Amino acid sequence: QVQLVESGGGLVQPGGSLRLSCTLSGSIFSIYTMGWYRQAPGKQRELVAQITTGATTSYRDSVKGRFTISRDNTKNTVYLQMNSLEPEDTAVYYCRAWSPNRVYWGQGTQVTVSS
Repeated sequence: QVQLVESGGGLVQPGGSLRLSCTLSGSIFSIYTMGWYRQAPGKQRELVAQITTGATTSYRDSVKGRFTISRDNTKNTVYLQMNSLEPEDTAVYYCRAWSPNRVYWGQGTQVTVSS
């Protein structure tokens, strides 16, 4: 059974930093394109950042220069380093693993940016 488990969310003040982690078990991590999504209350889920099997990264415009996605295939883990956090970044953050035949989601971790 494939599982994705996120961690690292929490409450942080504006301008602060958090690092999210997502670990995959039950499958071969290196075959998946990994993505971080977020969903704020009353809004649709949106793609924040993505890293391919070849480590090519992409970001939504609003987080470019502030967020960094990375992966460690030896630890079956993808990370999202979030700096200069803004109240607008408040959301539940979800990890997704994608391959041509499979898609898996984590359970989500709450990130709240507030003073």
